[in-house]
Formats: sequence, structure tokens, C-alpha cells
Amino acid sequence: MRDAAPLILRVATGAIFAMHGWQKLSAGVPNVSMFLGQLGFPAPELFAVLLIAAELGGGILLILGLFTHWVAKVLAFVALVALVLVHMKNGFFMSAGGYEFIMLLFAASFSLMITGPGKWSLDRKMRKS
Repeated sequence: MRDAAPLILRVATGAIFAMHGWQKLSAGVPNVSMFLGQLGFPAPELFAVLLIAAELGGGILLILGLFTHWVAKVLAFVALVALVLVHMKNGFFMSAGGYEFIMLLFAASFSLMITGPGKWSLDRKMRKS
């Protein structure tokens, strides 16, 4: 079952990121841009599009195990920025808007970046071709 571990981690982490990206896309780029502007991001419209693309597209690619190292690196960065700029000030617990959940997403992304996608991935299938 050792080969199932990275698959399970990829699918769970990818699904969470993809759903968060879908949620942002559904809310609309202007709303995400406004939020990022309030956080002090320069060019919040551009960063809103990049954030949505990273979460939605990156989440899907993570599920598939395609470009896993690079996608996980981007998603770890997204999680780290969210942890520092949004959640850290609220303490640990998610119920208060804290960082416990985003810390776990960072750890999962970082782990996949280091360990790779595992046996059951498109990355592995493409390497064998």
C-alpha cells in the first residue's frame, strides 16, 4: 500500500485547492481582486487571476499527478502567503480563522514537492514513455 500514500495525498490536496480556486472563480475576479487589494497586493487584478489559476488549475494537475514538483511548489507558496498574510494573526484554530488548515495544506504541498507524485501519476507514466 506504500504506492497509495502519494496518490491519496495528491488527490486530497489537489481537490481542496481546486475547490478553493473554483470558489474564487465563482465569486468573480473583481471580488478576489478587492480582497487582495485589501491585503496590500500590487496589481491585485493580475494576482487574482494568478491565484485562481494556481488553485484551480494547480489542484487539477496535482490530482492527475502532472508536473507535480512544480505545481506543488507553486501551491506551497500560495499556502505560505495565505498563512502569513491572512491566517497567522488569528491564532492556530481554524474556527477563529487561524492557520491550522492552511499549515496542513502547506505541509502536504511541500511534501509532494520533495517526495514526488508516486507510482500512480501522469508524471511517472510520461517518464516511462
